[in-house]
Amino acid sequence: MVLSVRNVRIGAQRVARILITCAGLVIAPMVAVAGPHNTGSTEHHEMMGKRYHFQNAEHERGGHYVRVPQAGLQAAASSQIAQDTVTVTLSAQVNDASRQAVNSLLTESLDTAVVSAKKHDAVKVYSGNFRVWPFTDEDGKVTRWQGRAELILESKDFAAASDLAASLENQLSITNIAFSVSPERRAEAEEALLEQAASAFRKRAQALAAAFGFQGYSIKELNLGGAGVEYSPAPRMMAMAADKASVPLEGNTETVTVSVHGTIYLQRENK
Repeated sequence: MVLSVRNVRIGAQRVARILITCAGLVIAPMVAVAGPHNTGSTEHHEMMGKRYHFQNAEHERGGHYVRVPQAGLQAAASSQIAQDTVTVTLSAQVNDASRQAVNSLLTESLDTAVVSAKKHDAVKVYSGNFRVWPFTDEDGKVTRWQGRAELILESKDFAAASDLAASLENQLSITNIAFSVSPERRAEAEEALLEQAASAFRKRAQALAAAFGFQGYSIKELNLGGAGVEYSPAPRMMAMAADKASVPLEGNTETVTVSVHGTIYLQRENK
């Protein structure tokens, strides 16, 4: 195959243009995004007992790409909230030679208790665990059956729950009492704490920027978290279970916390 000088020259020009385009793609600068693939440098610092993570990202400024440090930090706000909900667990336990008899006795006890409990509008009533199991002799033969069923009382009216639990002890026994913060009260507490946590985050971010010689900061991302630590006085529960008289119930407190986790860009100049 014979190639003319003109064809060779056109082919060489096309190859040159392709190489120039490829070279431009290769050497073009890329903006580094904060994350696991960030090509910027990383530094670690400790201040006031807290560990802060610094990572340099690249951003375009005035036609040039400059390194912009970023830091991760967190702040939190907490308060003690009175537990406003009581949950009382009552149970019936029977045994008999017949499994059907055990089922019938448990069902009858629960039905009678539910009829009485539903007369109290201030108390929510629902079923708990229901279990029947066999006992066997040395030869593996079933000798008798035993069963246990639970009824749960839940209320914000501690006095009503206490009176109802005491009135049902002829059919059921109190086996557990637990206190908690209702979802509505927790939501209200967290809403009030959010502004405190946000304010603490802003102050900590500004203090961090100033401590390392920066003029200010801008927020890259924020994450909100909440948690509560429940506390239930178990010894007092057992004392109530042994006493059929109505006893005043009193909950404890619970710590409700709202935390703010975030990443900020550290600015050398105020925007």
